[in-house]
Amino acid sequence: MTRQSKGLPTPKQILEFIESSDQPAGKREIARAFGIRGNDKIALKRMLRDMADEGLIDHSPGRAFHKMGGVPRVTVLRVVSVDDGQVWAEPENWQAESPKPRLRVQQKGKRSALAVNDRILARTEEAGKGHVAHVMKKLARSAEMLMGVVRKEGKRHFLAPIDKKQRTHFELSDLGDAEVGDLVLAEPAGKEKRNVANVDAVLGDPFAPKSFSMIAIHKYGIRHEFPEAVLKEAEKVAKQPLGSEREDLTHLPIVAIDPVDARDHDDAIWAEPDEDEGNPGGHKAIIAIADVSYYVRPGSELDKEARKRANSVYFPDQVVPMLPEHLSAGICSLKEGEDRAAMVAHLTLDSGGNIKAWRFTRAKVRIAANIAYEDAQAAIDGEKGRVDPDLVEKALKPLWQCWKVLLAARNSREPLDLDLPERRVELDEKGRIMSVAPRERLDAHRLVEDFMIAANVAAAKALERKKAPVMYRIHEVPDRDKLLTLKDYLKTFDVEFALGQVVKPQTFNRILERIGPDHDNRTEITEQILRSQMQARYGPEPLGHFGLALGSYAHFTSPIRRYADLLVHRSLVTVFKLGEGGLPKGEAEEFGRIGELISMLERRAMEAERETVDRYVAAYLADQVGQIVRARITGVQPFGFFATVEELGGDGLVLAKTLGREYFRYDEKRQALIGEDSGEEYRAGQRLELKLVEADPASGALRFELPEGSYGGDSQDAPRKRGDRRRGGRKPHPGKRPKRKG
Repeated sequence: MTRQSKGLPTPKQILEFIESSDQPAGKREIARAFGIRGNDKIALKRMLRDMADEGLIDHSPGRAFHKMGGVPRVTVLRVVSVDDGQVWAEPENWQAESPKPRLRVQQKGKRSALAVNDRILARTEEAGKGHVAHVMKKLARSAEMLMGVVRKEGKRHFLAPIDKKQRTHFELSDLGDAEVGDLVLAEPAGKEKRNVANVDAVLGDPFAPKSFSMIAIHKYGIRHEFPEAVLKEAEKVAKQPLGSEREDLTHLPIVAIDPVDARDHDDAIWAEPDEDEGNPGGHKAIIAIADVSYYVRPGSELDKEARKRANSVYFPDQVVPMLPEHLSAGICSLKEGEDRAAMVAHLTLDSGGNIKAWRFTRAKVRIAANIAYEDAQAAIDGEKGRVDPDLVEKALKPLWQCWKVLLAARNSREPLDLDLPERRVELDEKGRIMSVAPRERLDAHRLVEDFMIAANVAAAKALERKKAPVMYRIHEVPDRDKLLTLKDYLKTFDVEFALGQVVKPQTFNRILERIGPDHDNRTEITEQILRSQMQARYGPEPLGHFGLALGSYAHFTSPIRRYADLLVHRSLVTVFKLGEGGLPKGEAEEFGRIGELISMLERRAMEAERETVDRYVAAYLADQVGQIVRARITGVQPFGFFATVEELGGDGLVLAKTLGREYFRYDEKRQALIGEDSGEEYRAGQRLELKLVEADPASGALRFELPEGSYGGDSQDAPRKRGDRRRGGRKPHPGKRPKRKG
């Protein structure tokens, strides 16, 4: 509401308004606030200029004002540190003579993780002796250090981006010590619209071992080097004795079943039939988990660093661990024949696989064997020589018998069954790519997964019963907007999906059952169902896990690599009085904030891992440029469609302008490009042969064309006749057809 004009406000009134305004306060906003009109606006402009000359106010970007030496009410900030879960930022443009203020950043809702050098638009306010910044939106990281590969065209050098979404190439005016082909960090130096940069640091050969993962580490600001204090503390605590108060389970043949290339082993399992007459057909099971809480105490340097990392990040060529190797690959890793400290879930299962009872203890275990999934499966299938026969009888067969009842429980609750393939990159000893292929899914994988789920459920229920803090793994019911999009998509396959029903995991399973295993578009439909799901997260709210069809679910089984699990362990230590290393007083009040932080950092890790695999796929395909590959369309946009190479993964783009001379109309509901003259259709899920025309390992980008080339020939040489309909795949204006040339 504007004020009635009563002449010009005083400088004090203007300063008060600027400091209290919820939006950038420029001359227009000040005039409106004080009801200034006509010739008074000229006087206001002169007054603001005088206030600036006197050092009372200063300009912000966009011509807004702020108090001289103070922080603008709304301004652009750059993140300078992420310290123990707290994000700190400084003004991007600071003209005052005083040092840049550091602001504590607060986020609400489900926002992506902020990393060092991120830019944000924020509303600021004074709080105590400092300032707090409330994030309004995340901005493009255009003014930060750029990462790319040095390329040469003619006599000029350019920076080719390593982000496949980034199309801009910066001209390099200063190479420094860089050479063509080097991976570098560069600082933007262009004025106005000139894309110019100077090399700031040479990172090395982008194709050297570990370079693909280092690209992701630099891009996402992932902490990959431990401070010296953390390393020293890890070395010290690793020498601690296990303690005499532990339950001794070293006599049991507990085994760890892991991937053949596992870098750490934080879980091991054992089972046997329950001989209690009151539980016919039941089993007893032990899930032994590395007792990380015994070594990583709250408030320690190890704990602070682990919280900043939130999780380990797994790349094909290296692991960026949450904990130093003295712990993650040393004393906390459950290695064959070594006495280890473990947090143990003792479970009693009935004949239906339901948990009848649980007990949590700290124990000493000695793992009988570390067995690869493939070897465990082969041994159960009768193949000899892969696992000690005595261990097969005493350990593996009882585990498989117990798994039958766990599988029965899984089948009874019918969790979401989306079995999409996972890509595995296999490297040789020198870090060179040997193969990229889907990771085989065995019963051994499902067995370990079901034992872990049972332990996670038991941990959540045990803490709930004690009314203790729980860091839940939350997966909520899909929201209506996503379900509406799914409904429209399924309708294009004549598959009905009613929105009025109570949506359960089996609702989606029934859809896949109806279309059958041999449907041409089964993979694409499965992926679309996956996109309709909410993203899993961590938090203290008991909201259940929709995908697993479970009401109570926490993460308990991987404290070496997940901070959430460490918090669950500490809560168990406290409520069951298991000794030192429990949850500090008041920590439960922080679970909401911690949950948001570790959820964001988990998403960041997943993006970094996925991008790195894409780079390896592009490198693997680089020597196949010009060849024909089998592909499947994974997404369609007005400008073209994305396709992935079957069996390998790695998305590439087919531009609409290379499809032919006719106009291709984009049908959003069908997710298809449709030729207006021929009716030819390119739609999501379609399988086809494409020619690979580009594979850029540095960015992970692939580009395809139709095998016959554009317009029936080479896309660059094919002439365009006068009168040909212009191509492009843009959606025409409603009611209009695309214009013809001439």
